[in-house]
Amino acid sequence: MKKIYKQKAVAFTGVSNSGKTTTIVKLANILQDKNNKVVIIKHDPKDKAVFDKEGKDSFKFSQTKADVVITSPLRTTIFKNSHSTIDEIISAVTPFDYLLVEGLKTVDLPRICICRQKIDKNYFEVSDTLCIDDTIDKTLLPKDINILDLNDTDEILSWIDINAKEVRYV
Repeated sequence: MKKIYKQKAVAFTGVSNSGKTTTIVKLANILQDKNNKVVIIKHDPKDKAVFDKEGKDSFKFSQTKADVVITSPLRTTIFKNSHSTIDEIISAVTPFDYLLVEGLKTVDLPRICICRQKIDKNYFEVSDTLCIDDTIDKTLLPKDINILDLNDTDEILSWIDINAKEVRYV
C-alpha cells in the first residue's frame, strides 16, 4: 500500500539561543519515532554554516562554486551556490509528513515563537503562538496570543497537527 504523506509545514522563530534548534530536534525525533518522514529547513541569514571537512573531495568540489550533488547509499547532499525559494526547496524534499522550518520570518507558514530567558516583542507580530518555559513572566505577554509550554512536546505537536499548513508540491 502506498503511503499518503501529510505534507504539514510549520515554522519556528525566536531570538538566538532561545531553544529553537533543541525544540525542533526533540519534535523531529518524536515524529520520526512515530514513522513520520520529517524534513527540516534551517535559515542561515549570515551565511555562517560550514559544510564538509577541508581536504575531502566533496569540500574541494564545493570550493569550485559549482552546484555539487553528493550521493551515497544512505544520503544525498546538495550544495547549491545560489538562493532557493521556499517553493523550490519544498519541491526538492517532497514527499514528507512534517516540514519544520527554523527562521525564514517572511515565509507564509504558521509560526511558533520560542521564548526562553527573554522576550523580544518584535516576534509577536510574525508568530501565531508563543512557546515559553517558566523563565518567562506570563504577565508580560499579550492577552490575545496562544501560549504553549516549551517543555510539553505533546502540546506542541498537537498545536502543529491542528495549525500546520498543508503544502503540496510536485
